[in-house]
Amino acid sequence: MSTHRHVPVEPATVADMTAVTDDYTGHVDPGTAARRTLPGATIVKTSVGQMDNNSYLVMCSQTGESLLIDAANDAPVLLDLIERYAPRLALIVTSHQHPDHWVALDDVVAKTGAPTAAHALDAEPLPVTPDRTLADGDTVEIGDLRLDVIHLRGHTEGSVALALTGPATDGAVHLFTGDCLFPGGVGKTWRDGDFERLLDDVTAKVFDVYPDSTVVYPGHGDDTTLGAERPHLAEWRERGW
Repeated sequence: MSTHRHVPVEPATVADMTAVTDDYTGHVDPGTAARRTLPGATIVKTSVGQMDNNSYLVMCSQTGESLLIDAANDAPVLLDLIERYAPRLALIVTSHQHPDHWVALDDVVAKTGAPTAAHALDAEPLPVTPDRTLADGDTVEIGDLRLDVIHLRGHTEGSVALALTGPATDGAVHLFTGDCLFPGGVGKTWRDGDFERLLDDVTAKVFDVYPDSTVVYPGHGDDTTLGAERPHLAEWRERGW
């Protein structure tokens, strides 16, 4: 369990505030954020750090409880957004073990006292020991929101995606994929066989399960949909990346 104690977040000044737009397009420039409003939830997406990492705040509109997916970088930016848009931070999920996805984790936990979660296979390198380990088929509940945990092997052994479904989304699926699925392909792999494992998992656990209307929120860059990417699955397999 985490030993961090709760430390109140200091109020941000106007000069410190990150620009946030409600004109959500799926693209955010570094140092900015965009908010998407669903029937029972809001999603704030921001780009942080030198590698254009996406961090996502998902808030339950009924209870105000929120989830942070990847405390990737720029802790002051994330803390500012948490204070303004998701002050009841219930959990921080780290999508996988690569450092660009958790640079700000220690600072955000220290300031908010929020518990953390990750897959057991990717937990050891993290700067904060997860309070909860995630496994394929688990459910993360944030207020009235339910997010299904999907274990995807290949980019790392313990990468997870989260699928937000249910009444809060009016039946639509909002899928947070870390570095496992992007516009134009799956995530980078390094060892022989890992690309095939990743593509097999993404095909069986994502494309074979969720509809074309599913919105994909990747760990870097712009959003996409499964419908936009599905026609290219065979092409990805043939090219080998």
